[in-house]
Amino acid sequence: MRIRRLWSGVVCAVLVSCGPVSGDTGSEGPPEAGEAPASAPATARAATAPAPAAHGPLFLGPGDCSGRGRTDVREVPCTSEKAAARVIARHDGRRRDGPACPAATDFVLHISEHRPEFDEDGDGSVPRGYACMRNLEPPHPGDPGGGGGPHTVVGDCLHGSSVGQVRETPCDGSGAHRPEFRLESAVDERSRCPGSTDLFVELPVGEAPVGCARRL
Repeated sequence: MRIRRLWSGVVCAVLVSCGPVSGDTGSEGPPEAGEAPASAPATARAATAPAPAAHGPLFLGPGDCSGRGRTDVREVPCTSEKAAARVIARHDGRRRDGPACPAATDFVLHISEHRPEFDEDGDGSVPRGYACMRNLEPPHPGDPGGGGGPHTVVGDCLHGSSVGQVRETPCDGSGAHRPEFRLESAVDERSRCPGSTDLFVELPVGEAPVGCARRL
Protein backbone atom coordinates (compact mmCIF):
# COMPACT_ATOMS: atom_id res chain seq x y z
CA MET A 1 0.00 0.00 0.00
CA ARG A 2 1.51 3.09 -1.15
CA ILE A 3 5.44 3.19 -2.37
CA ARG A 4 5.30 5.71 -4.48
CA ARG A 5 2.44 6.63 -2.48
CA LEU A 6 0.50 6.86 -1.11
CA TRP A 7 -1.81 7.70 -0.65
CA SER A 8 -4.16 8.94 -1.54
CA GLY A 9 -4.65 7.10 1.56
CA VAL A 10 -4.56 3.68 2.96
CA VAL A 11 -1.76 1.32 2.18
CA CYS A 12 0.16 3.09 -0.53
CA ALA A 13 0.14 2.14 -4.15
CA VAL A 14 3.48 2.39 -5.87
CA LEU A 15 5.04 1.93 -9.22
CA VAL A 16 7.50 -0.89 -9.24
CA SER A 17 9.58 -2.99 -11.56
CA CYS A 18 10.97 -6.48 -11.23
CA GLY A 19 14.18 -7.71 -12.72
CA PRO A 20 17.91 -7.06 -12.71
CA VAL A 21 19.39 -4.02 -11.08
CA SER A 22 19.93 -2.28 -14.38
CA GLY A 23 17.42 -0.51 -16.60
CA ASP A 24 14.95 2.35 -16.53
CA THR A 25 13.58 3.50 -13.23
CA GLY A 26 10.10 4.38 -14.44
CA SER A 27 7.83 7.04 -13.07
CA GLU A 28 4.56 7.38 -11.26
CA GLY A 29 1.63 9.74 -11.42
CA PRO A 30 0.94 12.46 -8.85
CA PRO A 31 -0.33 11.42 -5.44
CA GLU A 32 -3.21 13.82 -5.35
CA ALA A 33 -5.81 11.56 -6.90
CA GLY A 34 -7.74 11.18 -3.69
CA GLU A 35 -5.10 11.29 -1.05
CA ALA A 36 -6.15 7.93 0.30
CA PRO A 37 -7.27 4.78 -1.54
CA ALA A 38 -10.35 3.03 -0.22
CA SER A 39 -8.27 0.02 0.81
CA ALA A 40 -5.70 2.05 2.68
CA PRO A 41 -6.00 2.77 6.42
CA ALA A 42 -3.51 5.50 6.20
CA THR A 43 -5.49 8.56 5.31
CA ALA A 44 -8.78 9.92 6.47
CA ARG A 45 -10.79 12.99 5.53
CA ALA A 46 -12.36 15.06 8.26
CA ALA A 47 -14.86 17.90 8.06
CA THR A 48 -14.53 19.83 11.25
CA ALA A 49 -15.89 22.77 13.14
CA PRO A 50 -13.76 25.30 15.06
CA ALA A 51 -12.09 23.80 18.13
CA PRO A 52 -13.64 24.40 21.53
CA ALA A 53 -11.78 27.09 23.44
CA ALA A 54 -10.91 24.58 26.16
CA HIS A 55 -8.64 22.75 23.74
CA GLY A 56 -6.66 25.70 22.46
CA PRO A 57 -7.00 28.24 19.62
CA LEU A 58 -6.02 25.78 16.84
CA PHE A 59 -8.26 22.81 16.13
CA LEU A 60 -6.12 19.67 16.43
CA GLY A 61 -2.88 21.53 16.96
CA PRO A 62 0.41 19.74 17.74
CA GLY A 63 0.04 17.60 20.85
CA ASP A 64 -3.78 17.66 20.80
CA CYS A 65 -5.83 14.47 20.71
CA SER A 66 -8.80 13.29 18.68
CA GLY A 67 -11.60 10.84 19.38
CA ARG A 68 -12.11 7.52 17.68
CA GLY A 69 -14.08 8.72 14.68
CA ARG A 70 -12.42 9.42 11.34
CA THR A 71 -15.33 11.13 9.55
CA ASP A 72 -16.89 13.31 12.25
CA VAL A 73 -13.70 14.21 14.09
CA ARG A 74 -13.79 15.66 17.58
CA GLU A 75 -10.89 17.13 19.55
CA VAL A 76 -10.84 15.75 23.09
CA PRO A 77 -8.51 16.10 26.08
CA CYS A 78 -5.64 13.63 25.81
CA THR A 79 -6.50 12.40 29.31
CA SER A 80 -10.04 11.51 28.24
CA GLU A 81 -11.09 7.89 27.83
CA LYS A 82 -12.37 8.94 24.39
CA ALA A 83 -8.91 9.99 23.18
CA ALA A 84 -7.61 7.68 20.46
CA ALA A 85 -4.81 9.51 18.60
CA ARG A 86 -2.42 12.42 19.07
CA VAL A 87 -1.33 15.07 16.58
CA ILE A 88 2.41 14.72 15.96
CA ALA A 89 2.52 17.39 13.24
CA ARG A 90 0.06 19.95 11.88
CA HIS A 91 0.32 21.92 8.62
CA ASP A 92 -1.84 24.49 6.86
CA GLY A 93 -3.16 24.16 3.33
CA ARG A 94 -3.44 21.08 1.16
CA ARG A 95 -1.37 18.03 1.90
CA ARG A 96 -0.17 17.72 -1.66
CA ASP A 97 1.39 21.19 -1.41
CA GLY A 98 2.75 20.99 2.12
CA PRO A 99 5.46 19.19 4.10
CA ALA A 100 5.34 15.42 4.42
CA CYS A 101 4.11 13.89 7.65
CA PRO A 102 6.69 12.24 9.95
CA ALA A 103 7.53 8.60 9.29
CA ALA A 104 5.79 7.54 12.53
CA THR A 105 2.40 8.84 11.30
CA ASP A 106 -0.38 6.22 11.48
CA PHE A 107 -2.95 8.20 9.49
CA VAL A 108 -3.65 11.70 8.20
CA LEU A 109 -6.71 13.83 8.92
CA HIS A 110 -7.64 16.45 6.33
CA ILE A 111 -9.32 19.37 8.05
CA SER A 112 -11.74 21.56 6.12
CA GLU A 113 -14.33 24.22 6.81
CA HIS A 114 -17.83 23.58 5.46
CA ARG A 115 -20.03 26.31 4.00
CA PRO A 116 -17.31 28.99 4.10
CA GLU A 117 -17.86 32.53 2.81
CA PHE A 118 -15.27 31.89 0.11
CA ASP A 119 -15.19 28.53 -1.71
CA GLU A 120 -12.43 28.45 -4.32
CA ASP A 121 -13.67 25.40 -6.26
CA GLY A 122 -17.34 25.28 -5.32
CA ASP A 123 -17.24 21.92 -3.54
CA GLY A 124 -18.75 23.32 -0.33
CA SER A 125 -15.57 23.29 1.73
CA VAL A 126 -12.21 25.01 2.03
CA PRO A 127 -9.12 23.07 3.12
CA ARG A 128 -7.70 24.42 6.38
CA GLY A 129 -4.81 22.00 6.80
CA TYR A 130 -3.97 18.44 7.74
CA ALA A 131 -2.96 16.71 10.93
CA CYS A 132 -0.47 13.85 11.10
CA MET A 133 -1.85 11.44 13.69
CA ARG A 134 -0.28 8.74 15.87
CA ASN A 135 -2.50 6.23 17.66
CA LEU A 136 -2.20 6.43 21.44
CA GLU A 137 -2.18 2.63 21.62
CA PRO A 138 -1.19 -0.17 19.21
CA PRO A 139 -1.63 -1.06 16.46
CA HIS A 140 0.59 1.46 14.72
CA PRO A 141 0.16 0.91 10.96
CA GLY A 142 2.77 3.59 10.26
CA ASP A 143 5.56 1.61 11.94
CA PRO A 144 7.85 -0.60 9.78
CA GLY A 145 5.90 -3.75 8.93
CA GLY A 146 2.64 -2.30 10.25
CA GLY A 147 0.89 -2.46 6.91
CA GLY A 148 -0.26 1.14 6.53
CA GLY A 149 0.51 4.78 7.24
CA PRO A 150 1.11 7.55 4.70
CA HIS A 151 4.63 6.39 3.84
CA THR A 152 6.26 3.13 2.85
CA VAL A 153 9.47 2.67 4.82
CA VAL A 154 12.28 0.14 5.14
CA GLY A 155 10.89 -2.90 6.94
CA ASP A 156 7.43 -2.72 5.35
CA CYS A 157 5.93 -5.70 3.54
CA LEU A 158 4.13 -5.56 0.21
CA HIS A 159 1.76 -7.56 -1.94
CA GLY A 160 1.04 -7.22 -5.63
CA SER A 161 -2.26 -5.48 -6.35
CA SER A 162 -2.17 -5.04 -10.12
CA VAL A 163 0.31 -4.87 -12.96
CA GLY A 164 3.16 -2.60 -11.91
CA GLN A 165 1.71 -1.84 -8.47
CA VAL A 166 2.16 -3.10 -4.94
CA ARG A 167 0.50 -2.18 -1.67
CA GLU A 168 1.56 -2.44 1.94
CA THR A 169 0.32 -5.30 4.07
CA PRO A 170 1.22 -6.26 7.66
CA CYS A 171 4.37 -8.36 7.84
CA ASP A 172 2.82 -10.58 10.53
CA GLY A 173 0.21 -11.87 8.08
CA SER A 174 -2.70 -10.33 9.96
CA GLY A 175 -3.91 -8.39 6.91
CA ALA A 176 -6.25 -9.42 4.13
CA HIS A 177 -3.28 -10.16 1.85
CA ARG A 178 -0.25 -12.36 2.41
CA PRO A 179 3.07 -10.44 2.36
CA GLU A 180 5.04 -11.22 -0.80
CA PHE A 181 7.97 -8.81 -0.51
CA ARG A 182 9.85 -6.99 2.24
CA LEU A 183 11.50 -3.60 1.70
CA GLU A 184 15.08 -4.26 2.81
CA SER A 185 16.78 -0.94 2.05
CA ALA A 186 16.42 2.47 0.40
CA VAL A 187 19.08 3.89 -1.92
CA ASP A 188 19.56 6.91 -4.16
CA GLU A 189 19.62 4.90 -7.40
CA ARG A 190 18.70 1.39 -8.52
CA SER A 191 22.26 0.36 -9.28
CA ARG A 192 23.00 0.56 -5.54
CA CYS A 193 20.40 -2.07 -4.58
CA PRO A 194 21.82 -5.46 -3.52
CA GLY A 195 22.08 -8.18 -6.14
CA SER A 196 19.42 -10.14 -4.26
CA THR A 197 16.80 -7.45 -4.98
CA ASP A 198 13.63 -8.85 -6.57
CA LEU A 199 11.59 -5.66 -6.72
CA PHE A 200 12.34 -1.96 -7.09
CA VAL A 201 9.91 0.49 -5.49
CA GLU A 202 9.63 4.23 -6.00
CA LEU A 203 9.59 5.94 -2.60
CA PRO A 204 7.91 9.35 -2.34
CA VAL A 205 9.66 10.68 0.76
CA GLY A 206 13.28 10.95 1.85
CA GLU A 207 16.70 11.36 0.28
CA ALA A 208 16.74 7.73 -0.95
CA PRO A 209 13.98 7.47 -3.58
CA VAL A 210 14.48 3.83 -4.56
CA GLY A 211 13.36 0.94 -2.40
CA CYS A 212 15.05 -2.46 -2.71
CA ALA A 213 12.63 -5.28 -1.88
CA ARG A 214 13.22 -9.02 -1.49
CA ARG A 215 10.69 -11.73 -2.20
CA LEU A 216 9.57 -13.61 0.91
